[in-house]
Amino acid sequence: MEMTQKTTVQDGTGDAAAPRGELPDAQAVADSSRPELGSVELELAGVNKVYQARRGRVEALRDVNLSIRRGEFVSLVGRSGCGKTTLLRILSGLLPPSSGSVTANGQSIWRGASRNDEALKQVGLVFQEANLFPWFTIAENIGLPLKLRGVDRKARAERAEELCDLVGLRGFEGAYPRELSGGMRQRAAIARALSARPSILLMDEPFGALDALTRDKMNLELQSIHAATGATVVFVTHSISEAVFLADRVVLLTPRPGRIRSVTSVSLDRPRSADTEASAEFQQIVRGLRVELDEES
Repeated sequence: MEMTQKTTVQDGTGDAAAPRGELPDAQAVADSSRPELGSVELELAGVNKVYQARRGRVEALRDVNLSIRRGEFVSLVGRSGCGKTTLLRILSGLLPPSSGSVTANGQSIWRGASRNDEALKQVGLVFQEANLFPWFTIAENIGLPLKLRGVDRKARAERAEELCDLVGLRGFEGAYPRELSGGMRQRAAIARALSARPSILLMDEPFGALDALTRDKMNLELQSIHAATGATVVFVTHSISEAVFLADRVVLLTPRPGRIRSVTSVSLDRPRSADTEASAEFQQIVRGLRVELDEES
């Protein structure tokens, strides 16, 4: 296996990603290795974020520069308060940067304090809580973004069925959120984020509230979803092991103000299994990141 590469500069390779929205058969996913990466899809240049709080000025992010390639899976880690969620909210159009530029496929996500909704059409967002509407069925929840875009009922139902199959919820299309476990509800939330076939999927600790066994299972499911959709994923987590298991690169942020301390390339073969975490290569990467994190204490 290739050794880990650590850098603070964008280091991606490849010419093309898998076609969006086309689902390969199970064997194709199982046989896939590291996905080929395409051109830069997300880029942050000189991003700063300052809050004006009652106690004064709070600098959340300072001079963040990061390029993420099409089809890449990038994990963000760091201590609580380092700005991981702030960075994700800026990428998702929920929070404007104080300065700097943020682009998706060359389109600016922010124009001053105004967000560019056209650029954000290609972005899906998954929170720590599933946030499903309890009065809608699973299929209706999944199809809601399409309904808001004017897609007809039949097409919404077909897309919901397709996505339920992808995330392992086949047969639960007509169920209500209260009838599903926490892990199943989060699968539905991921399916909802994928309903409009986004090229970019932003995930803010989506498995943080799940028990350890369910979380491990969801990590396996997520890498299959990533392989099947070809989406570019930015994943926020407090777990270094989870970050390394899922990612092509792990971005470590310093304590406030959040700056990029290092970017670690993860060259472990895909698909990854539970045995991957026992490998010497995996443990070496995790130990190295923990040492860096401890140095920031």
